[in-house]
Amino acid sequence: MAGQDNRRKAAAQTGLYLIVVTAIVVVANILSAGLYTQKDVTKNERYTLSEGSGSLVKSLKGPLQVDAYVTRGLASLDTYVRDLTDLLKQYEKKGGENFKFTIIEPKTDEEKKAAGEEGLQEMPFAELSQTKDQSAAITQGYMGLVFKYGSEKLVIPALDTRRVDGLEFWISNKIREIRDKADGNEYKIGVVTGKDELKLTDNNLIVRQQGQQSPSIQQILTNAFPFYKFEDVDLKDGETEIDPKLRGLIITQPRKDYTDKELRRIDQFLMRGGKSLVVWASAVTLKPNDATMKAELNTHGLDKLLGGYGIKMNKDAVLDHDAQFRLPILTQSGVAAIGHPGIVHAVNEGDGDEATEMLDDSFAGFFRMAEMAIPFPSSLELEKDKQPDATIKSVARTSQGATVTATDTVDMSLFSESGIKKWTAEGDAKSYIIAATVEAEPGKGKLKAALGTGDGIDVAASTDDARILVVSSSEFITNPFAYAGNGPEMGGQFAMFGGMGGDKQLQQFAQPYAQRYLTNTILSVKNTLDWMSGDADLLAASAKLMGDPNISYKDANISKIKPTDDEDTQKSKAEANKQAREKLQGSVQYTLIFGMPLFFMAFGFIRWQLRNSKRAQMKI
Repeated sequence: MAGQDNRRKAAAQTGLYLIVVTAIVVVANILSAGLYTQKDVTKNERYTLSEGSGSLVKSLKGPLQVDAYVTRGLASLDTYVRDLTDLLKQYEKKGGENFKFTIIEPKTDEEKKAAGEEGLQEMPFAELSQTKDQSAAITQGYMGLVFKYGSEKLVIPALDTRRVDGLEFWISNKIREIRDKADGNEYKIGVVTGKDELKLTDNNLIVRQQGQQSPSIQQILTNAFPFYKFEDVDLKDGETEIDPKLRGLIITQPRKDYTDKELRRIDQFLMRGGKSLVVWASAVTLKPNDATMKAELNTHGLDKLLGGYGIKMNKDAVLDHDAQFRLPILTQSGVAAIGHPGIVHAVNEGDGDEATEMLDDSFAGFFRMAEMAIPFPSSLELEKDKQPDATIKSVARTSQGATVTATDTVDMSLFSESGIKKWTAEGDAKSYIIAATVEAEPGKGKLKAALGTGDGIDVAASTDDARILVVSSSEFITNPFAYAGNGPEMGGQFAMFGGMGGDKQLQQFAQPYAQRYLTNTILSVKNTLDWMSGDADLLAASAKLMGDPNISYKDANISKIKPTDDEDTQKSKAEANKQAREKLQGSVQYTLIFGMPLFFMAFGFIRWQLRNSKRAQMKI
């Protein structure tokens, strides 16, 4: 009887196993048929189309045709074409009948001629063999996109096949460009001029080389995102109104004072509703092409306007001794780091606490950014009682190791007579706010006028649709070392020669600064323009340009290198930090390699023991 029971039990178990296997096969077939959903848990939605891009194609009023001209034959190209096709399929799924795409691989002379007529560029592709001989495979072909919407056509003539992470960004922005062009959408942004200000058109992003043209931030933006139009706004002592057709107004670092009447015109413009004001300025005023980097502290009247909106700009210079920008330099004894506490290196550590988080990466201007350089800030104070019905919050602050100086002039130079300048912290150290926003949304609050009616100018008392951003940085939109180190621009017939003269020491730091920080700066400015225009849907696509975030070492015992440390102390701390990172990396590595298998082995052993115990009890 016992044997028959065992046979029946074994047969039942076998039948159960067959049912389970059949179910697995059925589910696998269902999944392979595409009847499934996927969830991308990566921070920057690397493997799926962002919601903003989906909303963009849904907003199309007519059919958009995308012709993708591709080349296959190399493993890297085949992978890129596969990823491109998968991405276009996701656009098609979201856009429905209004988004269609075709993959075209030109091979014949006629097909190649047609590709050239569409604006595509034939280019070489190379792939290095991974074998010992390190041979290379080379082919010619195309990798570009043609967009057709209504009567408009736009082209991306060549895609960078080395990177797929920024592909959605460029596709979505090209879709937005052709949509706005065909539908007549305009995004006009005013930029205040006439204040001897730091201009968006200044070409101080990099060192100006003789015989070469240096780009400006406005040139980069208008070339990549032509749907934004910049218009100069000369306030002319407040005699004329600001064009109400402008979506928003930008104020950059001035070197001349604003009059009360001019400030009232800005207040009048903002109180019309549906407007934005962005201020990239502080009290720390430096002159261009001045290698001494002597700063004057002067708010130039902006404190009167901003204070009325609940953001008080102090007449001081913030020096962050714990979170300053640092770059490696060569010395006689090896590689050392040079820092400047006047340039705050704001990082996002993901703790989500407004009171301690240096960079709010949920704010549009810093969306999903791990770090930002904020040169020469002044401290801000939020006076929420002045705007009780609006939302006021900080979006960037210093570390807890920052101090301020309020003297009339501040020496911001990198060097002293004895060499690299040694900075000392004076006064009580704490965290200071250096960027903040004020917002009023329909049904959620109101923004009161900062100055109100006066000087013969009528200003509405309040509005329920306005937004203000203050990044208290005098050189946020430029490269501070190129700004100070470049020689004066040669006008007239000498403009073709580019930059001449300047400070060679400062110019040495301009290039690594540009490589480290300017991509995020330019992207931050672009995201802020989206925020100003009320079209911030594509922020998630923009974040994909930055690739994957770096590994965080918050749990490692990292020692902060301070400018007051001597060279030997800096080296010992750097070595200790390296060992702490390696230790943390090793812990994570061995946990993944051995920890998980050991866990499942322990789990299986415990299950086996429990089943043996159960069998023994059944026999008894």
